[in-house]
Amino acid sequence: MALKRVTMQDIADACALSRNTVSKVFNGRGSVPEATRRQVLAKARELGYSQAPAGDAAGSGANIALLTRHKLLSHSFGAFFITSFTDQICRTGYTVKIYEISPAEIAERRLPPHLDLSQTAGFLGIELFDREYLDMICSLKKPTVFVDGFARASMSLIGCDYVSMENLSSEISLVRRMIAAGARRIGFVGDSEHCNSFFERWLGYCIALRDAGLPVDRERSILEKDSDLYGSTEWLLEKLAAMPSLPDAFACANDYLAIHLITALKKMGLSVPRDVMIAGFDGSLEATLIEPPLATAKIPSAEIGRLAASLLSERILNPEASFRWTYVKTTPVAGGSIR
Repeated sequence: MALKRVTMQDIADACALSRNTVSKVFNGRGSVPEATRRQVLAKARELGYSQAPAGDAAGSGANIALLTRHKLLSHSFGAFFITSFTDQICRTGYTVKIYEISPAEIAERRLPPHLDLSQTAGFLGIELFDREYLDMICSLKKPTVFVDGFARASMSLIGCDYVSMENLSSEISLVRRMIAAGARRIGFVGDSEHCNSFFERWLGYCIALRDAGLPVDRERSILEKDSDLYGSTEWLLEKLAAMPSLPDAFACANDYLAIHLITALKKMGLSVPRDVMIAGFDGSLEATLIEPPLATAKIPSAEIGRLAASLLSERILNPEASFRWTYVKTTPVAGGSIR
């Protein structure tokens, strides 16, 4: 049996529009709002409509500008995130262009010189943790979604959509596991002001200790500003040696910090988790390869990528809707670094 041919009326019905509006999009006659045009084209592709619309390929605002400070493919979260985000947003007819923002551009609150605003339908920001830069992007009045953000972003008024992994509940769960395993002195490793997710993990650590009647142990924590030094075993050994004594356990702001800390502790001749327990956060591939496997919280990075694409697509279609802040659930992973 032959498949039913998709018609303009089918597209109009699916979009809750008139056939005349759909016809204008495909014939290039008459004025149609850009958001409506994109909606029609996305639905046409979804239904398998074969007629190419006039002027679609190079239409105004055809690009999504992905702004980042770091190469996203260099770590597991970024790799899975960018793949799922790009796959979904491209299905709606957009092209993703990635711009690595320099420290000078951050400091001067300016866009990369090769970014053409007239060809940009919206922004996605990731690994950008500067409040003033975020405000500058929002002031451009383009549809914008940020993934994570500056410390305390969740307590601030932000003029865009926001999506993040859930941090508090998983961090509380990890610290409670260490307490249940006998830890009474627990330090924290990481710069709580580096980004909002680190700040929320610090809050989770503090809440779990408070609920157990235990103190926040700053003397047995490493809280310096975020820098490459956290990846230096020698630097970590100096910080550990300066403590009055080692704690029973460390809660680390991410897996990267936890893995380097385990390396330093092993150089001291200590065993994890027998002498010191460790918890990370991210659920990275490296967390499963280290010995012992790291107790951590798994972040569904692909799901966050799909959600960010969906939020941005909907914002483009409905720019006047209320902004949405969305958290995606993370999952604690037992690992072997907690007794």
